[in-house]
Amino acid sequence: MSLFGASATLLRQTGANVWRHKLRSFLTMFGIAWGIASLVLMSALCDGFRQGQRKNMMQLGSSIVMVWGGRTERQAGGQRAGRWIGLYQHDVEVVREQCPLVQVVAGEVKREGFVSSEFNSGRFQTLGVTAEYLQLRTFPVAKGRPIDPADVQEARRVAVIGSSVKKQLFEERPDVLGRRLLIKGYPYQVVGLLSEKNQNSSYDGWDNDKVLIPQTSLLRDCPPTVPWWREGRLDTLIYRPASIPNWKAAQQQVRGTLARLHDFDPLDEAAVPMWDTLESAELFDRAFNATEIFLAVISLITLTLGGVGVMNTMMSSVAERTAEIGLRKALGATRRRILIEFFLEGALLAVLSGAMGMAVTVLLSSGVNALPLPEMFAGLPISSKEAFVALAALGTVAIASSMPPAWRAANMTPVEALREER
Repeated sequence: MSLFGASATLLRQTGANVWRHKLRSFLTMFGIAWGIASLVLMSALCDGFRQGQRKNMMQLGSSIVMVWGGRTERQAGGQRAGRWIGLYQHDVEVVREQCPLVQVVAGEVKREGFVSSEFNSGRFQTLGVTAEYLQLRTFPVAKGRPIDPADVQEARRVAVIGSSVKKQLFEERPDVLGRRLLIKGYPYQVVGLLSEKNQNSSYDGWDNDKVLIPQTSLLRDCPPTVPWWREGRLDTLIYRPASIPNWKAAQQQVRGTLARLHDFDPLDEAAVPMWDTLESAELFDRAFNATEIFLAVISLITLTLGGVGVMNTMMSSVAERTAEIGLRKALGATRRRILIEFFLEGALLAVLSGAMGMAVTVLLSSGVNALPLPEMFAGLPISSKEAFVALAALGTVAIASSMPPAWRAANMTPVEALREER
């Protein structure tokens, strides 16, 4: 076939080839766009649930551990198993002095009973707090002020109340600050209102149902009524590790210190049960990480199939443009030029598809994040790490899918190409 015949053949086939190529390109672009969008959205979805869980745990306190008294399950020091271990204020002081891996530690003391106002009454939990305790637990004040160290030192009769307490005792009255409460018959002045919380986990009841007063005032005005209570007894010991990565070592240090004080085996976890929010967060992170990896693998498979589609599209394009390749080589086009042009064409197809997928992802995540979200879900946050992984995956697919067709086109000889078009 002459060069003029090849040119005529090329012109006749151009129209049909262009439409077939456009259709294949559209389907291929959709596959890659869907793969990129799935990869980013699945990772963002897992991050949203992970951050929502952490935010919910923060309502209790930041990186805290609750310790309770329990019963021994091992014999130690010549004493039998099944012995009751109680916690006392002295334990707090010893842990503060002898546990360098503990940043803050405080004891929790509380009472259940009726609290009344001039309008109504109800049964609520009254919590005695200190400055250290308020560093550990999260009690944001919406109006007024929190309990301060001077209140504790002087054992003042002041109170900060939760939102449910306010509704029960004062209904919808706005002027609550400065009003009086009666706790065990003693008058307490309301100095603050806690922000309303939407909790889904707790270890001692909802914070909306609590009344906070200085711990010194609670111990003075609200003596315990149970016969087994002893002076200095605590309901709970709470601490925060000095270093989050060393939470397990801090837990062992605290349990070992309490074991020396109360003469039980430091390996006996039942003697002083603990709820470590850092351990719980780590378990949730493992579950979310496993889910994220599983979904990412599925998304990468989808992206790979899109890359195969790009390669097939470019292979078909090379087959349909055999005459064009032969003609251009006969007119002096170099092998390198053909290789670069076909490679850039395939890579551009993959990159444009990925850009479309990222654009859809950003729009969708922005729309979801603008909606009212539940407490356990923080939306669809797209981090730089997820964007980098998506770009790296897209670049790999673009190179891997574009190089074989470009290499095939570059290796054609003019004689071979024109012969195939006879």
